[in-house]
Amino acid sequence: MNKNQLILQLEQQGFSRHIIRAFEKVKREDFIPKNLKQYTYLNQPLPIEKDSTISQPTTIAFMLELLELDKLRRVASREPRFPRYSILEIGSGSGYVLELINHILPSSKIWGIEINKNLVKKSRKILKEDKNIKITKPENLSEDKFDRILASASYKETPTNLLNQLKEQGVLVCPVKDSIFQFKKQNNKVIKKEFPGFIFVPIQKE
Repeated sequence: MNKNQLILQLEQQGFSRHIIRAFEKVKREDFIPKNLKQYTYLNQPLPIEKDSTISQPTTIAFMLELLELDKLRRVASREPRFPRYSILEIGSGSGYVLELINHILPSSKIWGIEINKNLVKKSRKILKEDKNIKITKPENLSEDKFDRILASASYKETPTNLLNQLKEQGVLVCPVKDSIFQFKKQNNKVIKKEFPGFIFVPIQKE
């Protein structure tokens, strides 16, 4: 499968145009090991380090849809000065999803949390021109509340610490066991939706 075929598959599955445009612009091959370049645009996860993978494109697109970034884009387009939304990815790996988000919401402050030192080094090098993307450890975050949070690895149970880091009207998308959950914080309540049938590597801890 080549890039055009992948884009066609995303279109056929009905993903939003702003998400498809991000996949068109971002080169997935920049974020995977050289020995796997021939598999770049297959719709499957690929290993990038021990116990770390880059998720398959359709799964990433689905999670980005659940993040409801389009709502932030619509608000931003009405503002004379774009709001600087705060977005956090847990388990940012080689930085591919961070760059996709950056193309969707370029005015945002985007944080990536990654504990694999090799991946931190690689992703910082790849994304060095993107000044609004920061990859760090949890204790080095300069913000404690976020408009959107995405976890790219699976938790054993609902991570309440991430729910506590959501702003009002915020959205958390997070794999728990073999399901993807969407959590929305509205009027100090959390609305939860479950989407079963996914496989993720477990979240790694230091």
